[in-house]
Amino acid sequence: MTSVATKIRFRDPQVEMAHGAGGKASRRLIDGLFAPILFAAAPAPLGDAAQVNINGTCVALTTDSFVVRPIRFPGGSIGELAVNGTVNDLAVSGARALALVVSYVLEAGLPTGVLEAEIRAMAAAAKAAGVAIVGGDTKVVEHGKADQMYITTSGVGHLIPGLSISPAAVRSGDKILLSGPIGDHGITILLARGELDLDADLRSDTRSILPLVEALANAVGPAVHWMRDPTRGGVATSLNELANDCGLGISLIEDAIPIRDEVRGACELLGLDPLHIANEGQFLAVVAADQAEAALEALHATSGGREAALIGEVREQPAGAVLVTNSYRGSRIVDMLVGDPLPRIC
Repeated sequence: MTSVATKIRFRDPQVEMAHGAGGKASRRLIDGLFAPILFAAAPAPLGDAAQVNINGTCVALTTDSFVVRPIRFPGGSIGELAVNGTVNDLAVSGARALALVVSYVLEAGLPTGVLEAEIRAMAAAAKAAGVAIVGGDTKVVEHGKADQMYITTSGVGHLIPGLSISPAAVRSGDKILLSGPIGDHGITILLARGELDLDADLRSDTRSILPLVEALANAVGPAVHWMRDPTRGGVATSLNELANDCGLGISLIEDAIPIRDEVRGACELLGLDPLHIANEGQFLAVVAADQAEAALEALHATSGGREAALIGEVREQPAGAVLVTNSYRGSRIVDMLVGDPLPRIC
């Protein structure tokens, strides 16, 4: 997700909620502190999953923690989210998940029925995604210290033949595809907290995106240059990271980006940009221009991909930035997420 730093540059006096929001503060923390100490031997830029060669066999590894509040919401729950999030991080790194291990941090006083429901949700999500849960760990903390529960999942997967994902592969003229409507998850969580007086029929988009990624691989394989699931920080942050890593510009067509009216309305009320809102069941793909239509047809023909859209392209300029153009030909630069508008969403 970030480039490895050569020296410690993190100067913030303490960790704030914004450091976990997936935007500028998160990148500053990872690039400036974690990377130079822990990831010095890792390839740059880092991605959603690491590739490790074990006795001549290359596997993908990833890990993620989930701290959503509330733990159950329309369309899903923390248990389902924990499985799908890890399967998806492997998928956009060009790998199919084989096995997961899970760690629960439980709050004292948690009703057993609530815990059982999340264990069952994890089991159902794993079965649907075709991945085995093979081990784990459990810890209990004092009441009031964990928002009922936190879950960490780590996954291993094998590489999908025909895919080679890297910002270095991205070229000017490549097209940018989006698998479906953005913002559903983040706004659903906000509504589930009762913090917004808005009547909207929204559900989280949490799901495994592996079938869609495999459809792309089967249809256009080597033409897929880069992928990312835009979770924390949304589409804007993911594409800004790409622009920074490849040194090129990203040009988006605002009217081509699928957004539900309910999400757009909530964002207008709150002064938020839908491009910064978290998603849990969508992904971005950068595809060679001559294969973009075939890639889009493959997504449309796959269950869950009917609303996929071509939303922009890679250009030489503005180098290292994301530009959004509306129907009136007005343009604006969209930066990474700054601050933490929606804490504990994933």
